[in-house]
Amino acid sequence: MTQSTVQTKHILLIDDDAELSELLTEYLESENFKVTSCLDGASGLAKAFDDSFDLILLDVMMPILNGFEVLKALGGNHKTPILMLTAKGDDNDRILGLELGADDYLAKPFKHRELLARIKAILRRISIVKSQSTLAVNAPTKQLTINQVKVNQATREITCRERLLELTGTEYLVLVYMIENHSKIISKAEISEKVLQRKLSPYDRTVDVHVGNVRRKLLAIDPIDKMKTVRGAGYVFLQGEE
Repeated sequence: MTQSTVQTKHILLIDDDAELSELLTEYLESENFKVTSCLDGASGLAKAFDDSFDLILLDVMMPILNGFEVLKALGGNHKTPILMLTAKGDDNDRILGLELGADDYLAKPFKHRELLARIKAILRRISIVKSQSTLAVNAPTKQLTINQVKVNQATREITCRERLLELTGTEYLVLVYMIENHSKIISKAEISEKVLQRKLSPYDRTVDVHVGNVRRKLLAIDPIDKMKTVRGAGYVFLQGEE
């Protein structure tokens, strides 16, 4: 496939570091991405509500609105995936970003190739969601219902006891993968490789936080816990009594 036939992905870059933004824009455009850059959180948030973007790169420390405030304003159920860029080494900041709806994080300073790899991994898993939706449209009678949770891949929606779950794209994929493998212990490494499209790194809490977010949203609708943590092994989505 030639470069001219590859669909250009549109990235929204929200970072107050003008020099870094210029360098990243130049680099990503050389890799066949289209980049729109915003130098503060407020203007970035205004553009973030536009569904035309394929991915958002969001810095944490910014004027007017910081990255966490942007995530809060988006509400944690946005459809565009978000990769947080943080200069802080505190794991609490990274975990907070994931809890507020970020799909992944990358600490500054980072190598451009590492950023590119993370971007491609996120876009691959979003592509998986879209391809599943296309297949589901062609086979509309297929339903996946386990323990009062129903997956509609045609609309990319999941309901619990007939109430819609407000999930980010990554949370949707995590839950679908766990439902498809219900009653089995799924390791964090497996979820990272199959869902996040990257190998699990030491001390990486990304999977834990995404699973925790999904569990919390399920419990908000149904107080009967459907997900079990198996210490040292992973997670299980319980089949229930159905």
